[in-house]
Amino acid sequence: MYSKDFGESFNWGVSTSAFQTEGAYQQDGKGLSIWDQFTTQSGKIFENQHAREACDFYHLYPQDLELLHALHIPNLRFSLSWPRVLPAGTGQVNQKGIDFYNSVIDTCLSRQIEPWITLYHWDLPLALSEKGGWTNRDIIDWFQEYVAVCVKAFGDRVRHWMILNEPAVFTGAGYFLGIHAPGWRGLNHFLAATHHAALCQAAGARVVKMLAPNSEVGTTFSCTWIEPLRLADRHIKAARRADALVNRLFIEPALGLGYPFSDLKVLHKIEQFFKPGDEEKLRFDFDFIGLQNYTREIVKHSLTIPYIFAKPVSPDRRQVPTTLMNWEVYPEAIYRILTEFHQKYSFKKVIITENGAAFSDKVQQNQVVDPRRVQFLKEHLAQCLRAKREGVPLEGYFVWTLTDNFEWAEGYRPTFGLVHVNFKTQKRVIKNSGYWYKEFIQGKQTLVSQ
Repeated sequence: MYSKDFGESFNWGVSTSAFQTEGAYQQDGKGLSIWDQFTTQSGKIFENQHAREACDFYHLYPQDLELLHALHIPNLRFSLSWPRVLPAGTGQVNQKGIDFYNSVIDTCLSRQIEPWITLYHWDLPLALSEKGGWTNRDIIDWFQEYVAVCVKAFGDRVRHWMILNEPAVFTGAGYFLGIHAPGWRGLNHFLAATHHAALCQAAGARVVKMLAPNSEVGTTFSCTWIEPLRLADRHIKAARRADALVNRLFIEPALGLGYPFSDLKVLHKIEQFFKPGDEEKLRFDFDFIGLQNYTREIVKHSLTIPYIFAKPVSPDRRQVPTTLMNWEVYPEAIYRILTEFHQKYSFKKVIITENGAAFSDKVQQNQVVDPRRVQFLKEHLAQCLRAKREGVPLEGYFVWTLTDNFEWAEGYRPTFGLVHVNFKTQKRVIKNSGYWYKEFIQGKQTLVSQ
């Protein structure tokens, strides 16, 4: 099984995000984001680390894009920093921020790298958070303004746009659990943020299509394959509730199916945030859907977990192989997600916009030998090809990520990159997995047998 088996037009790439890589957090007019503020709070991030410098992509992007070109990776998914473009979230545009992204895009194109832009990858301007952020319905107008600025600035060269990155994660972790920025807790915060993000998902897409009608517009969802602990009714229902929350909360409204009320009764409380016409405003016919999968979860019924009454059984207890994130290594999960969603929703086009693994990496003699990551990629790509051969309209695969970076609450501990970064010196070293991916794209490497 070779890369050619995916088809000549298949999109091979890597994914990154602004906050996790750029650094330069207060340089050239950039405003603060909720993550800039959140990382100043003691105990929120592993070893109280921050992303003020991160990978310094802001200054080192020519070097990183040259690495990408050398690896023959033809597509780069990256995000724009909302507070770098609009420091206060609305109003005055930061021309130096526009200039930076123009230079990144132009450098990509000069190296035959196609830019795929994510408009929102979690770094909300702090100024807007102080007005309620995603819990404030005004964010629909704020977001449409931001999207319009970006499309007018870059839409002449960018063909592929993604509206939101993993909305179920940034609303759940940031507005219900409080473990991500802005660190808010509570059901009403979560439900308000969810409804407004779902409305922005569609509203932002409409702005892109209005200003750049020939562009391809998608959005991305985090998807975890969920199975019940046992085939007992209480565990099956728990798994169904978890699936509604984790996998279906944002996809189904966009398809005109509404929120998954029938499987998660507590979602009826979201209706307090509805206004007339919202059902239709949630809907948008995306050109493609980005699915992001890393693992599976085994779920059991639990009365101790409010609202969903479901609890994952840890991989440690199940004694299964894991990554540094303590996520189970289960390649068939990506096949299950692809085929399940295809059967349910019949998307026009699907892109795996993130898939990858964090393992312990060491530089020895200017090399990083990472056989577990190579095996992870081989096995997951084999499952992707299996799904494609069964009729899933899979048209792209993007590895998370190009360089080791700041992994949110986990700091710099988990390293996902195809390229190792020494965060003290900013020296880059291509890992064996990066070289393997290059050779696979070129048709010189094959996948594991299924």
